[in-house]
Amino acid sequence: MISAALVKELREKTGAGMMDCKKVLTETDGDMEKAMELLRERGIAKAAKKSDRVAAEGLVECYISEDGKVGSVVEVNAETDFVAKNDEFRSFVADVAKQIVEKNPKDVEELLEQESIAVSGKTVQGVLVDKIATIGENMNIRRFKRFETTDGMIEKYIHGDGKIAVLVNMTGGDETLAKDICMQIAAAKPEFIDRDSVPEARVEKEKGILKIQTMNEGKPENIAEKIVMGRLNKFYGEICLVEQDFVKDPNIKVTKLLEDKGAKIVEFARFEKGEGIEKKEENFAEEVRKQMQ
Repeated sequence: MISAALVKELREKTGAGMMDCKKVLTETDGDMEKAMELLRERGIAKAAKKSDRVAAEGLVECYISEDGKVGSVVEVNAETDFVAKNDEFRSFVADVAKQIVEKNPKDVEELLEQESIAVSGKTVQGVLVDKIATIGENMNIRRFKRFETTDGMIEKYIHGDGKIAVLVNMTGGDETLAKDICMQIAAAKPEFIDRDSVPEARVEKEKGILKIQTMNEGKPENIAEKIVMGRLNKFYGEICLVEQDFVKDPNIKVTKLLEDKGAKIVEFARFEKGEGIEKKEENFAEEVRKQMQ
């Protein structure tokens, strides 16, 4: 019996997936050195060596089931924009988005351990490792969201050939409205649906900042508090979807657009490729100098 601790140790040493580690440990009766050799022979450990390279490029992609009731949005990263245009990479990302819809993994780790719907006899992790080995860049499945509805619709929007992806779960309205809402989210970057969705701690922090700003302008504290409430409305108008000006017609708010169509936003996700990933600055002159030495 191969222990979970042994599998974890091999995973930490090689960067290979849990299922791959368990498989080779079983084959080698728990011999760590032989298991590591097997992983190297199969290209899995070799692929893992690329894992310290920053993968901040890649694609964001969506997939919606044929009945329009289940949808997913996923971000898969690679090291260069060149790979993001590679047909093999793009096909892999599309397969992952479909896998999420059909197999409903709870998180990325479970997704990686699932049997791939695209490649028989391989886990998603195994397919990913194969892609890393053949394409020659570090790649990883970073995050995903999956929405499901019984009485509404799921709509998607991809912008910039995979730079921004939006997924919306909406009740009421029609397909045209759903697409408009997707484009609104892509363009205006809301963080929440409405005021009630904003965490209280976030609101209190913003109030504190606005109050200090106002008092620094020379306003007395009692006046500053009233000004803060007015400025807080602008804050909500930036981060809350329903309080934003509609990008196609700034004279109306998104909330009015939804009310007129009898629609309601249940949830949304907006993924922008590489957002929040700190890219390593490359000094090519220094790199050449080191190679020459």
